[in-house]
Amino acid sequence: MRRILIAVPTLFILFLLQSYLWVPSYEEQGENPERLNEFIEGSIGDAQILNPVLSADSASSGIESKVFEGLIDRDEDLRFRGRLATHWEIFEEAYFYVNDEAWIPKVGKKDAQGVVKLLRDAIKARIRENAPLFRSLGKIQRVEALPARSFEFSKKDKNAEGKKIAVTIRVAAPPRIRLILKEVDQELFDHLSGLLGREYFSSFDGARFIDILPETFSSKRSAYARELLPATENNPVIVFHLRPNVRFHDGHVFDAEDVRFTYQAIMNPKNLSPRIADYEPVKAVEVLDPLTVRVVYKRLYSPALGTWGMGILPVHLLNSKALRQEAMHRGLDPDKFTLRQSEFNRRPLGCGPFLFREWKADQYIVLERFEDYWEGSPNYKRYTFRIVPDLLTQEMEFYAGTVDGYGVQPHQVERLSKDPAYQSFSGLSFGYTYIGYNMRREPFKDRRVRKALGMAIDVDKIIKYVLYEQGEKITGPFVKQTDFYNHAIEPLPYDPEGALRLLADAGWKKGPKGWLQKNGKRLQFTLITNQGNNLRKAILSIAQNSWKHIGIDVRTDVLEWAVFIQERVNKLDFDALILGWSMGIDPDLYQIWHSSQTGPNQLNFVAFRNEEADDLITKIRQEYDHERQVQYCRRLHEIIAQEQPYSFLYVGKWTAILDKRIVIKEVDPEGKPRYSRIQPTKTGNYTFYFNKWIKLPEVPRFEMEG
Repeated sequence: MRRILIAVPTLFILFLLQSYLWVPSYEEQGENPERLNEFIEGSIGDAQILNPVLSADSASSGIESKVFEGLIDRDEDLRFRGRLATHWEIFEEAYFYVNDEAWIPKVGKKDAQGVVKLLRDAIKARIRENAPLFRSLGKIQRVEALPARSFEFSKKDKNAEGKKIAVTIRVAAPPRIRLILKEVDQELFDHLSGLLGREYFSSFDGARFIDILPETFSSKRSAYARELLPATENNPVIVFHLRPNVRFHDGHVFDAEDVRFTYQAIMNPKNLSPRIADYEPVKAVEVLDPLTVRVVYKRLYSPALGTWGMGILPVHLLNSKALRQEAMHRGLDPDKFTLRQSEFNRRPLGCGPFLFREWKADQYIVLERFEDYWEGSPNYKRYTFRIVPDLLTQEMEFYAGTVDGYGVQPHQVERLSKDPAYQSFSGLSFGYTYIGYNMRREPFKDRRVRKALGMAIDVDKIIKYVLYEQGEKITGPFVKQTDFYNHAIEPLPYDPEGALRLLADAGWKKGPKGWLQKNGKRLQFTLITNQGNNLRKAILSIAQNSWKHIGIDVRTDVLEWAVFIQERVNKLDFDALILGWSMGIDPDLYQIWHSSQTGPNQLNFVAFRNEEADDLITKIRQEYDHERQVQYCRRLHEIIAQEQPYSFLYVGKWTAILDKRIVIKEVDPEGKPRYSRIQPTKTGNYTFYFNKWIKLPEVPRFEMEG
């Protein structure tokens, strides 16, 4: 038996290894070809729902990334690359209504055809003395006039008494101009004002073109006009060209209808998808032919392309007819049955590199390689996701070789990274750990209380003694390695006395027994987190002790992961919690921080609401200029740091440890295998080439020589 490098009683180790005799031991792996063909990953918690449209936890996402495929992803240099899409074009359609009351400089009033001629002449003349206008005119490929049109729009709206009633809006829209641009131009209408006049767009009064029934809603005429007759529209367009001959795991051919269905599944309110915010800016998803999809956006939306990394669902298995049949087969009401209730979520089927085989709740999930995967089948025959809630057990199994990878803890890093049997990878994480406060409840409605709670916690102590220096302080919601993070924001000081002064300002004074109280009520709440994460449990204890030290009565609770997420977080039933976010490169924070995302099953579960923050979040989504986007992000960072809806704690340094026998295997044109070391990408993604990983019986020659 290989020597164990940590001080654990021998009987415990023997018991542990005997408990998992179904998996070969470390030495036996070299003699068992089948074990070499299986990658086993240990996890503290089970997946929740294996459907990329519905899931919101990292365990589920990890499985989904192997079962499902998106239209695109990012390559090792962070550039977008095609997956189910081979290539795409991005351009813009822009519209504006003809303002028959506006006076155009030097030429006077113009009807639709007159405006078209003016624009075409300007494009030909290439007005160089106005550089911004010159740039925008150079992007316009086509100009045309669209005729006037009439239509009706019905909606339910609240009357003066607050009762919702039906409202009919009759619109007699004037002609408008359609522009086709070869690329997105977010400043188009600002620049066209140099030709049509400063007030041409802003003075357009859509209210005069609508009638409202009942007339009691006439006071909302301007609001309805802004909704139905906006003076200008920027409509970015992405046309995806799909990869031919791609098949789902059941052999069904993937096509454009699957893409459109996935979008519709996200936007169907009955499905309660946490992804709605990413796709709400979409105006339409159109199938042009089986291998071409046209996506039109309602407005400028800079993260648009990246959202199509979403795993694509099979329409033939999940369309309304299929769901009705499933409901009836299971004896459920087909009219109330939704995608969220489908058994597909426990037996997923995609067109990714691995196909689903088995899920035994709280024990394991087994995937097998998909032999017909379009890019070539993975080297590993199987991928097994094992739930091992105890971190010490995970470490023991890793040493024994019964798991190949797990969430290695900070205190294990130095020891494991020096062991010659292993290869290690590390870097600063894309994410952070925090304490979040439910701002619907007292005392967290008061910013002074939230700030005081943060000041009472010694984050340096957490980093030193809990993380073993494998982390850094963080002050806000953006990835620390990006330009969007505001490094000018100082972390909250560790200042218990200052925290007490803030609490006193908020009306909380110490009573006769030393507890802080206000109006005879003690400052008391419960802090919760999930089982299986010793770091969070340690933070739980530190926070509780720190707050009790200044007179706050804090109870704690550690919950099983599914209960924690489904019953407490998703249902907004908590006072304060310890959690973490894994972040992406894009700075879009709409789902986590916008005030519209505070409902059940949404991600702004702390109920942060701030008008300026909402405005900035929207601007960040619509901004295509990197420098301006950075400015908006840094101001948003500043607001959130001031408001302290979270006590931002730290960003950890991720570390991964693998057996050195796990390498990248490729085959040259002559069929000869070629091995290379695993290298992380720029983002620290060491699993980027997972489909090419394989475990060899011995360390390959390049390792022995190096």
